[in-house]
Amino acid sequence: MIAARAAILAAGTSSRVGRQKLLMDFRGRKLIEYPIAAAQQWNPVVVCGLEVEAYLREHFEVELVRNEQPELGMAHSLTLANRAVSYDHALIVLLGDKPLVSRSLIALILAEAESADFIYPERDGVPGHPVVLSPLARRYIDELPSGDTVRMLREHPALRVRAVYSQDPGAVFDVDEAAQFSR
Repeated sequence: MIAARAAILAAGTSSRVGRQKLLMDFRGRKLIEYPIAAAQQWNPVVVCGLEVEAYLREHFEVELVRNEQPELGMAHSLTLANRAVSYDHALIVLLGDKPLVSRSLIALILAEAESADFIYPERDGVPGHPVVLSPLARRYIDELPSGDTVRMLREHPALRVRAVYSQDPGAVFDVDEAAQFSR
């Protein structure tokens, strides 16, 4: 199996929720705790803002990288994670607001890491997360423009891309609105 390390992107400002959603309770735990638990065996690094960093320092032993410029979007957080992980490892990219991502879903996607450079789950035609980036794919991260442009790697002509079909709801479910916390 290929050497891999998890990166959890958790630096968003939660503008649609109105406060830091990753620190809100979701089914009895803080939202950020779910991807950390799922990725634990892959020694996760968490890219986050100040508020999430303070919480995690107090409650978890996990490597943290602070994103001082969350307005630059997900691509900037990915760049920071990329620099924190040895370049000979594949990078398992998880999002902090996806509480249903499971260890088994990560393992399913990672199992395909030797056959492609960009591997992602797909459910009912919808691409999801986590995404696994090979060491080759990681070379192109710094070229991404600011914003939520990580999906551009999926279209990079130099990369072998593979979608892995999964019925796992964790592949596509995320929490974007305050009402989802009360359901």
